[in-house]
Amino acid sequence: MSVGRIGLYIFLAGAALFFAIPLLIVVMTSLKPMDEIRAGSIFAWPMAPGFAAWVKAWSSACTGLACNGIQVGFWNSFQILIPSVVLSVSAGAINGYALAQWKPPGANMLLTALMLGAFIPYQVILYPMVKIMSNVGLYNSLPGIVAIHIIFGLPVMTLIFRNFYAGLPDELLKAARVDGAGFWRIFWEIMLPISVNILVVAVILQVTGIWNDYLLGLIFAGREYAPMTVQLNLIVNSQMGEQEHNVNMAATLLTALPPLLVYVASGRYFVRGITAGAVKG
Repeated sequence: MSVGRIGLYIFLAGAALFFAIPLLIVVMTSLKPMDEIRAGSIFAWPMAPGFAAWVKAWSSACTGLACNGIQVGFWNSFQILIPSVVLSVSAGAINGYALAQWKPPGANMLLTALMLGAFIPYQVILYPMVKIMSNVGLYNSLPGIVAIHIIFGLPVMTLIFRNFYAGLPDELLKAARVDGAGFWRIFWEIMLPISVNILVVAVILQVTGIWNDYLLGLIFAGREYAPMTVQLNLIVNSQMGEQEHNVNMAATLLTALPPLLVYVASGRYFVRGITAGAVKG
């Protein structure tokens, strides 16, 4: 154990503690009754911990006039998340494979357009998108918000898969062509089986981005399909009388839990995919 190694461990421990303190406060607050929150410090450990605030946040907290808890937004977010992730990742994988290995006419121009699309803030095109969705009858609907997430996720997904597939040996594709395999057979039987790590990276990025989205869900989903983040905002800001901080913290943790679990469950593949993309891209 050199001095430098000890100093590195001290720095990492301090950084971890720095970033863990807000989460610790949120967890402790969610486990406290309101009498204890009013009487004590936010750093005080719960004297009588309980999950009553979690139950209320899930099932009976008020979001405006409705008091159905955050569970409504939870299922709405799942309805939005699943098709958005599956379709955007699938389309990005196919586009990246085509641009990297088959190089159709105008591939470089298309890649440049996708790069521009990936870095243009979507706030500047919200109004045109609202008008387009209204004209085609998809505004304030589940298919509409799914289409929006697919559109905004496609540039980044295409770039990720294009960089990964561009780093694969050309001989792999040539050998498959010699054996008579076409575009789709090569994609399904060769490219996808070796793309597990980069697929996990793409899925984690999309799950995190779509689940945590607030602005697009607020604008395009409508009241019936409002995602969990919109419900959380309503719980925190629409209560009358006393602010129930324990319920607010519990609702916040419930909202953040799904993407956190996804990352914890697949974090190893995420690191491998990032490394593979960095080396081969």
